[in-house]
Amino acid sequence: MTARGIALLVAAVLLLATGFHYGYPDLALLGAAAGLAVTGALAFAAWRPRLGVERVAEPERVARGDPATITLTIRNSSRMRAATLLAVDRCGPATVPVPLLRLRPGRDTSTSYPVPTHRRGLVPVGPLGVTRRDPLGLVRVRRAYGGTVTVRVHPRIHPLRAVPAGLTRSLDGQVDKVPHGSITFDSLREYVPGDELRRIHWRSSAKVGELMVREQVDTAEPTVLVLLDDRVGAHTPDSFEYACEAAASVVTATVREGLPVSLHLVSSASSGPFFDVLTEAGLGDGDLGAGLRRLRAQRLGDTLVFLTGPGGRADLGAVSGLRGAYPVVVAAIFGDRDAAPELGVAGMIVIEAADGAEFATAWDGVRGW
Repeated sequence: MTARGIALLVAAVLLLATGFHYGYPDLALLGAAAGLAVTGALAFAAWRPRLGVERVAEPERVARGDPATITLTIRNSSRMRAATLLAVDRCGPATVPVPLLRLRPGRDTSTSYPVPTHRRGLVPVGPLGVTRRDPLGLVRVRRAYGGTVTVRVHPRIHPLRAVPAGLTRSLDGQVDKVPHGSITFDSLREYVPGDELRRIHWRSSAKVGELMVREQVDTAEPTVLVLLDDRVGAHTPDSFEYACEAAASVVTATVREGLPVSLHLVSSASSGPFFDVLTEAGLGDGDLGAGLRRLRAQRLGDTLVFLTGPGGRADLGAVSGLRGAYPVVVAAIFGDRDAAPELGVAGMIVIEAADGAEFATAWDGVRGW
């Protein structure tokens, strides 16, 4: 009930009590009229319109700054009454008014509106909120219709012309920068229909009692590991956005070249598609030392790309300690224009960039890619 409805209900009770107690029929009549108005308002607002809501996001995944649109279709499934309602659709932190004027039974109406994509992250859209009020403004009812969709705003990608082709490791030792190479045994797995018979390892198959197939890898392909520093003390909000853009750009360029790539965060283990990880990434607490020890022990790649902000400049020495495990180490520092340029740390390539576009330019200017 609105404040007006509560006041009228209190007045109805007082008028009825006073009229009956002191014998004033006019006051009792006014109290009855006020009570009848409140009852009618409750009955009016109790009617629940039957609405079908369909919401489509086009596209559901979009780069930051690119356009995305929500198309909302609302159908009046009622049989008896036309609906004139006040509706708003939730779109991220904002709301979008949706006019529903004289929507007849069995008819539908559609409306479209843009999704704000100026910030990376998840933008939840929906549900549709429908507000119904009585003509006297005594009762207000708000109901939710339809489900929700989530628009994923990915980091912006800056094209990179080349990716590192550093030294690679194999079981046979280190291989040089070339992409031609050897095929080396990696592991055994169970046979599945479609596998080549020449890859069956008969001796192991005889031991385990079922067909086993050799898995082989091309050890000459350079593997790129991207380490995104997401510690709250290492970044400003803007520098972290630029670091995410750089991570997306490196991953995209590496995949385009058909090379293996992995993405890791300092503060937490990442899993799932790379762009979903970058979309949901946020600043938090993390232990860089523990992460570097884990990477040194696991040796997950041949080229390490470390992306940090102004607060991570002091940690470049620790990152350069991975040179023994990763033949090529690249570090990028974002949002630190006023600091003295880094001249290089123990053979590590250091890129200073104000934003993602400047990073792409500096990356393409590195010799030896």
